Amino acid sequence: MHLLTDDFEAERPRLRAVAYRMLGSFSEADDAVQEAWLRASGADAESVANIPGWLTTIVGRVCLNVLRGRRNHPEVRMPDPVVSLPSGPDPEQQALLSDEVGVALMVVLDTLGPDERLAFVLHDLFAVPFDEVGALLDRNAAAARQLASRARRRVREQAPSPDPDLGRQREIVDAFFAAAREGDFDRLLEVLHPDAVLRADGGPGRPQFTAVLRGARGIAEQATGFGRFAPYARPALVNGAAGLVMVAGGRTLTVMALTVREGRIVAIDVLNDPERLRTLPVPPLSPPPPAPPPPETVR
Repeated sequence: MHLLTDDFEAERPRLRAVAYRMLGSFSEADDAVQEAWLRASGADAESVANIPGWLTTIVGRVCLNVLRGRRNHPEVRMPDPVVSLPSGPDPEQQALLSDEVGVALMVVLDTLGPDERLAFVLHDLFAVPFDEVGALLDRNAAAARQLASRARRRVREQAPSPDPDLGRQREIVDAFFAAAREGDFDRLLEVLHPDAVLRADGGPGRPQFTAVLRGARGIAEQATGFGRFAPYARPALVNGAAGLVMVAGGRTLTVMALTVREGRIVAIDVLNDPERLRTLPVPPLSPPPPAPPPPETVR
């Protein structure tokens, strides 16, 4: 038992990352890891050759049960975002993230069926062999491969990977918000991809704040009203990508994750749910420096 406890604690950060990708919720991920420990500690682990793989499949099974038991949710359900300082995530946050796990990807994962999500997450993100994935789903390896393939296709179509240059991401995000603050519609169209999508999650208690907008023009029309929020905007990283957080009186009002692809914004995901924002861990964020005054005109 002592050795299993040590192995489990060593694997805990990775197991929590698996559960977060499966469930999109910090609290549910922690509960799933705890349930996995209870199951593992009650099993005979002495004959297990690959303890990390065995623990991963236990967490996967727990998460699959949670996903299958969920009630239908609204069209938009933003995952719990990992908000960190612009300088970078702390070690605990970094353990949850990887280059692939932007908010847009997590939103798309939440539209997949439970079996597709498990097959994609375990195989594509954590390299679990298809025969082990299939065993979890009571299917053969070929069926598990097909599930992952379908999920992968959806992800590629709906959640493009962001540009790797974080500095360039920040430039585009700052340009978007500056244009919104100034009501510059044409500039907004320049930084938005023509097929950009905006998804807002207001939570179950505020369905009027849950919406999906598609197309640069519709998003730009809405964004011109962002100017009144300028005093509350704080630059942050959201799931490792350039984003914005609105903070007033020490309270988080909104988290915005923006996906920049090839120099233009292709997705904006907004969490407006006050119940979830109340408990969301957000580090102390500094306001952006004031914009420089325009140059004087020489007469």
